[in-house]
This record gives sequence, structure tokens and C-alpha cells, in this order.
Amino acid sequence: MAGVANTGTMTGQAVQLGALRLGTPVMLAPMAGVTNPPFRQLCREQGEAGMRAAGCDVDAPMREAGHIPGTYAPAGLWVCEMVTTRALVERNAETMNMIKPDLGDPVRSIQLYGVEPATTAEAVRILVAENRADHIDLNFGCPAPKVTRKGGGSALPWKLDLFRELVTAAVAASRAASVDRDFEVPISAKIRIGIDEDHLTFSDAAHIAEDAGIVGLTLHARTTAQHYAGHAHWDAISELVQATALPVLGNGDVFGVDDAQNLMEQTGAKGVAVGRGCQGRPWVFHDLAAYLHGSAARALPMLAEVAQTLVRHAELSIEHFNNDEHRALRELRKHMAWYLRGFAVGGEARNELALVSTLDELKDRLGNLDLDQPFPSAAEGPRGRAGSPKRPHLPDGWLDSRVLSAEQQAKIALAEIGVSGG
Repeated sequence: MAGVANTGTMTGQAVQLGALRLGTPVMLAPMAGVTNPPFRQLCREQGEAGMRAAGCDVDAPMREAGHIPGTYAPAGLWVCEMVTTRALVERNAETMNMIKPDLGDPVRSIQLYGVEPATTAEAVRILVAENRADHIDLNFGCPAPKVTRKGGGSALPWKLDLFRELVTAAVAASRAASVDRDFEVPISAKIRIGIDEDHLTFSDAAHIAEDAGIVGLTLHARTTAQHYAGHAHWDAISELVQATALPVLGNGDVFGVDDAQNLMEQTGAKGVAVGRGCQGRPWVFHDLAAYLHGSAARALPMLAEVAQTLVRHAELSIEHFNNDEHRALRELRKHMAWYLRGFAVGGEARNELALVSTLDELKDRLGNLDLDQPFPSAAEGPRGRAGSPKRPHLPDGWLDSRVLSAEQQAKIALAEIGVSGG
């Protein structure tokens, strides 16, 4: 299909989220400390390259007369790592740095973690009124104990009154603050199946979200108790697709094109969200975009190309962290094993690369590798720490009722203290 001026999606249809159109139905699932602007930029560029490999004119809709900037995401949604609403309202310096955009991204997407409705509404108002975001995603999927033990993340939808109040307040705040914008900033939500198999929440959450004006849902097809272990229950995605008129993106066990194809065909989901599957592998978005636009093109980078990506990742990180080279390289260390997975590098070289402190040091150590290695099959498939099932950490008496007790209501205002991501 190379050379064909294709502007639409073939295998997967474009998805409409309120005023926002996803030209490619793919979302980067936020991961704390991973999906910062440098990594998001690498993922976006790979997605756009995949579209071009399929013969798509990536920017065509943005050149059309009447196009409103911020309403078209050609290669997918590149969502900022989760930030807490309280920290945003207090304008915490680190939080304000976290929401800095990838300047080349036509749609600025930010995920919020909130537990207290008024604080969440104010955070949404800031993002919309100050023109800091074009799309907002609410996190009800995080299973981290530091989040759920305070009633947040994937624990929150169990409390139907709190969930309804929060999503309603968020949508209302966006609508009010969008008066001076050219479009109403859409709000989507990410949820899990439930707390555990005996305490499911996704169906109720979907109906409440739809009534409140949420424009789309991402379902991570695991429970809080599963954390990231075991297999995702794609049958729940199918059930959700049948239960709501909202567009549904499926999340869980998507590590490549075959997984995305199977998930969408089996469940009827409009698209996919990718988390662990892209760790150290931004080119997975090249392959997904190419596939969703009808092409069999695959990236399959040699080690030399992986090394070039690592260096570019470092350079972008240094810029993001205000030229703090040592911090940027420390942050990059966690990515090393992911990038090098499957290649014949050797334990000593891996250890040395995991301790780099400067850009020159990174370049020198990468230069000592056998960079002519082709992309190995061992680099494909599941990656990231799946861990094991965990007993959910919840506030006392959380599962006793689907509504907040007076004591739980009093503690909600304190639920975001000490949470910076997840």
C-alpha cells in the first residue's frame, strides 16, 4: 500500500471521543515513571511512522478547512503518566513538570487520579481553562496498595455514590471551563473489572459514566486482586461492549499486533490500550498503526537502531529534566533491560548500562556492543513484571456497602495525600 494517499483506518475504524477523533484506535496506557514526555514522543513518532508505512497522509485532516486544533489524534492517544488532582491544584512543581506536553503531539492528553470530587473538578478546571490539555482521562484502574488503601484507583468504583459524584463533577467542570475553548474537552475513564471476582464494578461504572457524560472507557480486563498477574479476562471486555454505547478500548495482554487483532475480533472493542507491552519497545506502536491501517509493515529494529533510540531517549530526557543530565540518565536506567531484551549483550555489559550517569557514558557503552545484531524473536511477547495476585488493600469496611459511610466520607479529603503516581 505504500504511496497510497490513505487518510482513514481500514482494519480498525476511527474512534470518536466527544470532540476528539482518534485516527488510529490505540492508546498508550499511562505508567508511573515511564510514560513521561520523552517516552511518549518516541511512541507517537513510531505510531506516525507506522501510518506512513501504510500509505497514510498523517496530517491530512489537520490541513482541512475548519479543523480545530486539539481534536484529531492521527496515530493514537499518548496519555501523560497519572497525576494526582490535589498535587495539580496545589501546583506542585514536580506535577507541573509531569504535565508538560510532547510539543509535537496534536492532542495533549493527561490522566488524573482523584478521590475527592471537588478537588477533581478544580483540577479539570485548571487543565481546561488554562489550555493545558485537550483530553482528560480519569484513573479508576490503578491497583497499587498506596492508592487503593485510601479508596482510590480501582477501589473507587465500588462506592457508587462517590463514583457518580466524581465523574459528574469532572464532566461539569470541563463543560464550564470549555466555554472559552473552541471545543468541549472530552473526559474518558479507565476502569478494571472489579475488586475481585466476588466484587465486580465495571458494568455499574459504565452505566454511571455514560449518564454523567464520560465519552469513552478503557477496561483493563483484570481485577484489583489480580494486579498484573494471570491472564486478562477479555470476555469482560465483550460484556462491556454489549452493555454500553460508549467506545471501549481493551487493555490487558496486548504485546503486539496478533494480540491486538485477537482482542478486537473477540470482544468487539473499538481499539486497544498498551501498557507493559511497549516498555523498551516504542516501535510496537509502529506495528499497531501499520496493521490498523491495512499494512503488514513491521519495524523489527536491529540493535544499532535500538541503540540510536536509547540515545535519543536520553537526549529528550535531559531536555525534559531541564538539562539535569544525571537525573535524566538515572530515570533512563529502568528502561535499559526492556530495550535490550532478547539481544546478545552479556551480563557485564547489561550491568554497566544499568549504571550509566552521563550521555557520553551511554554512547561509549552502547558503542562496545555488537550493533549488527538483527531483531531477535526473543524480544517479542509478554514483558514487564506480571507479579502475582495480591490481596486488595482497602479502607476498613470498604466492601460492606456500595455507598460511603459517614466515617469513610470524612476521610476522602485525605485520600490523595502521599500519592504521586501509579
